[in-house]
Amino acid sequence: MAYSKIGIIGAMAEEIELLHKQVEVASEFTKAGITYYEGTFHGKTVIFCKSGVGKVNAAVCTQLLLDAGASCVLFTGVAGALDPSLNIGDIVVSTSCVQHDMDVTPLGFAKGVIPFHPNSDFQADSQLVQLAFEASERLFPGRSLKGKVLSGDQFIASRETVEMLHQTLGGACAEMEGAAVAQVCDMNNIPFVVIRSMSDKADGSAHVNFAEFTVEASTNSFRIIDEIVKHM
Repeated sequence: MAYSKIGIIGAMAEEIELLHKQVEVASEFTKAGITYYEGTFHGKTVIFCKSGVGKVNAAVCTQLLLDAGASCVLFTGVAGALDPSLNIGDIVVSTSCVQHDMDVTPLGFAKGVIPFHPNSDFQADSQLVQLAFEASERLFPGRSLKGKVLSGDQFIASRETVEMLHQTLGGACAEMEGAAVAQVCDMNNIPFVVIRSMSDKADGSAHVNFAEFTVEASTNSFRIIDEIVKHM
């Protein structure tokens, strides 16, 4: 598997600080308020950036990344667990991504369906999924899960919502950007995978543990990206 330029996106500063320290940056540019860094990482050309929080930031960031030549996208960060088998620090590798807050049910569309768009459940690239899963398992044996990533412009903190998103939409975890990245990649026919470290259980206790575990989870995300790029 060879890509001419590997695109890497993190939603928050904590997620890409370690990456920035490791990549031999050759150039950078800023557009739409987002700074993109291009350089060499494990002998491969990479371009990476911080998207900011939410689907609009993620979509704009991804399109500009692709316009700059990214031939695949690895999106890393933290998420709240929906699958009850997941614990804080566990890893979800996306099989697909759906916008859980896309809700046009009064007009007869199923929850999560984008009206009149050809697709609403965006499939991650199977080779990137396997590469990411194997990298995660090497680093964190028995703590990785392939599953559906749900995205919405809201922080999930209700046990009832967690149960609904897991049972109704089949989500493994919930966050605020992945499905936007996935849709932009799908529209451009670019392979992607989303890798999320669980920073909380999305059950109302997030105010207690989110800040504490974000740094740890972000470090885990970097380690997985490091391992993936080594084997690409």
